Amino acid sequence: MNTVTKIKKNLAFFKLKKLVIASLLVGFLSTFLALALKHITEHYEEIFFRQASEHAIYFLLFPLFGLAVIYFLRQYLFKGKSNKGITEIFESTQSSTKNLPLYKIPAHFINGFLTVIFGGSTGIEVSTVVASAAIGSAAQQKANFFRQYKTELICAGVAAGITALFSSPAAGILFALEVIAKKRTRVFFLSTILAVVVASALLYLAQEPPLFALTITTWHFYAIPYFVLLGVLAGMHSVYLTKTVLFFKSLLARIEIDFYRILAGAALLGVALLFLPQLYGDGYHAIKGLLQFPQVFSLPFLIVMIAILLLKPVVTSATLAAGGDGGIFAPSLFLGAFLGLFTALLLNTYLGAQVIVVNFMVLGMAAMLSASIHAPFTALFLVCGIVDDYTLFFPILLICLVSKYTAKTLCPYTVYTFQKS
Repeated sequence: MNTVTKIKKNLAFFKLKKLVIASLLVGFLSTFLALALKHITEHYEEIFFRQASEHAIYFLLFPLFGLAVIYFLRQYLFKGKSNKGITEIFESTQSSTKNLPLYKIPAHFINGFLTVIFGGSTGIEVSTVVASAAIGSAAQQKANFFRQYKTELICAGVAAGITALFSSPAAGILFALEVIAKKRTRVFFLSTILAVVVASALLYLAQEPPLFALTITTWHFYAIPYFVLLGVLAGMHSVYLTKTVLFFKSLLARIEIDFYRILAGAALLGVALLFLPQLYGDGYHAIKGLLQFPQVFSLPFLIVMIAILLLKPVVTSATLAAGGDGGIFAPSLFLGAFLGLFTALLLNTYLGAQVIVVNFMVLGMAAMLSASIHAPFTALFLVCGIVDDYTLFFPILLICLVSKYTAKTLCPYTVYTFQKS
């Protein structure tokens, strides 16, 4: 072996070693960030929601206060630049010169936290994803040869963040692949798998419980046509969610004075929370209540379900358009659970279908998420991870594919991929 060949091999090994270390560090930091944001948000959201439940006036005041604080932080601490969510990641991965600046880490961490605890009807998932991506972006700037692996290191951060939030390593890798990278390279799989291994180890050490721990006993083949029906309904409703978010963003953007835009969004959100407290924050508290105590069909229940399914996209849109930080991950899971419950009870009451209500709620979450982000395999493993049960694996796979292609037929883009003409 000549000297030149030896030098090349040593250089390749050196680069590989550096890439492995960078991926492990990105995975560790992204997981730590995600877990910290998740737990601090859960803690304070519960406190503020309890206060608002006891004193209804807080449902009106909290959103205004939270959005106002976010606005002032953005203006005076975070360089006056708005957070554009996952779009920021796309802009970075598609450009050789544009990177996610370091201030995006505290900006999304703090703003995502403040949005949810003060009632903003979204979740911390997108805040976590962008902050984790910024960690990966920072890592690739530390050495010149890392620059060619910018997308891979960003995806490592994203995969670790999703794994930490939903206790699903497969969902972390698949989200990075289906939504962010959309390409398959050996370096992609090496960096994301290493980051996810670190995330999984930290979850194990922290004894992190699943988001919605359930015991699902069985499912029936006769219910397959009903699963397909739910998938179609979820696909249609996801298009309503997408169109509503884009419409309200465009509508509130016409309000040139920032104070009036915040006031309009906060007023719409506050009034909705006053009548439907289930819409507060990420809504996971409402999903847990439904999973533990499925509702009995009645006329008041029917009215509440329809109101929630119609208003959740509106208040999510108002939150985001008024400057709140977040995305449609949590709203999709929330809407899917309620849509699944609503569909199951209608089928059982009027068609005597005898479908299992809890199964439909889980299937609804997966279907709605798949349709909203056009990522069926991410939704499949993510929902199996958050309920810590794979009994419904094949029905979820079916319904995720049905809902995605229903949504894509009706609307070819998502909130994240929409481009203004």
